[in-house]
Amino acid sequence: MASDKTISETGLVHVYCGDGKGKTTAAIGLCARAAGSGKKVLFVQFFKDGSSAENVSLRSLANVETMHEPRYFGRVVNMGQAEFSLCRSAYSALFERALRRAAEENFDLLVLDEAVSACNHGAIDEKQLLGFLKARPAGLEVVLTGRDPSQALMEAADYVTEMKKFKHPFESGIAARRGIEF
Repeated sequence: MASDKTISETGLVHVYCGDGKGKTTAAIGLCARAAGSGKKVLFVQFFKDGSSAENVSLRSLANVETMHEPRYFGRVVNMGQAEFSLCRSAYSALFERALRRAAEENFDLLVLDEAVSACNHGAIDEKQLLGFLKARPAGLEVVLTGRDPSQALMEAADYVTEMKKFKHPFESGIAARRGIEF
């Protein structure tokens, strides 16, 4: 923390994790709050192709920019080696662009949606993410979402919030619904 910064000017790191619904939703809520306060927001999604409804809302906000890989590669557990290599290359490039923009363009909030999962699957480099978190601009607030963050990511965070599933309609055969789950 820079000595000339007050606590309100210092960007913190949030991790929204767990097996429950709401990690991305919480991150989007923070995007809306920040944008409504005049802050500049960069919202980046991994493992999602940008077609979910929240992107429509976010793109309508003046201070919010979104980034995503337009190709959806499917679930990592279902990918072959060649598919995963392509996926990792695409997400690594997206990650590099996002970090560069966040560092150079004076964003106030950076959301890396599903970055925890991307680290867990090796689609982005966790050491690089941790290095960025340590060297980020002093005022940049960062949100990471996804299941099962490593101990290193949790230690790098100022907030760790776990969404815990007790019951989910998918268990009863109800598929995800547009506008509610995506």
